Amino acid sequence: MPNVVVIAHRGASGERPEHTLESYRLAIEQGADYIEPDLVMTRDGVLIARHENEIGGTTDVAARGEFAGRRRTQIIDGETTTGWFTEDFTLAEIKTLRARERLPELRPKNRVFDGRVSVPTFDEILQLAMEANGQRGVRPLIGIYPETKHPAHFAAIGLPQEQAVLQALERFGYGREGSPVFIQSFDPNNLRQLSGMTHLPLVQLLEHELGDMRGVAEYADAIGIAKSLATPEAVSLAHALDLAVHVWTFRAENEFLPTDLKIGGAAADHGNLAGEIERYISRGIDGFFTDFPAIGVRVRDATARANPHTQT
Repeated sequence: MPNVVVIAHRGASGERPEHTLESYRLAIEQGADYIEPDLVMTRDGVLIARHENEIGGTTDVAARGEFAGRRRTQIIDGETTTGWFTEDFTLAEIKTLRARERLPELRPKNRVFDGRVSVPTFDEILQLAMEANGQRGVRPLIGIYPETKHPAHFAAIGLPQEQAVLQALERFGYGREGSPVFIQSFDPNNLRQLSGMTHLPLVQLLEHELGDMRGVAEYADAIGIAKSLATPEAVSLAHALDLAVHVWTFRAENEFLPTDLKIGGAAADHGNLAGEIERYISRGIDGFFTDFPAIGVRVRDATARANPHTQT
């Protein structure tokens, strides 16, 4: 397999509402190496996949009168947020909600799924991967790339995520050393704690600056960095510290592309995503997150064929 891995960002989230089984299933069908769920907790301690623990924008909870009283304001990781929070709902209550497209103006075609699909648990995502593995024959296992969201917040309210994530991976055969798993977080303390609990690779997420990568290398195996940080120099420095470099997030809409790769005049129009991915692969990155894994796989494979001596 080419050494540049394609990570399906919240599934095939450019074509299905993010963090739904439908999104993950399509990503697997499109050949993604890893599927990426963001994980938050319910009140009864179950891991579910949502971008944030505030679910007003990704479910129909705001239209559900029986939950109107759950709306509140709290401070999470230093930021004041108002809405409906997963930790105020049991899993049974979450399962009565329906997922919605988070970016309806940019992805109007995804709105056809609004109200039709539920919020999956981490176990359900892992079960989907296991079923897909059983149909793949000798092909590599589907990789799992979970992100712990707001781990300090959840720990402070008695819902620590670390053991729950590791136990779920173990239940579905992904807990052994060498399993196709990366566990990612923005929280270095969360990763340091995990480093003492597992041999699975850990990824430090970075958005605004690289900071002390030498220090990161003491507890993490890779950095997951925003595109703006992924210069050739940064990639080389990370590799010198034995850190893999995974870059986020590659999206097809003009809204997210540089000016010279936009096509058409509307923010929702699709530009030259393939061209952007090619640019970053040429910098020597080890993987990338994309909302459009079919495009990512096609570009990665074409690049590997054109440069066979740079692949392992």
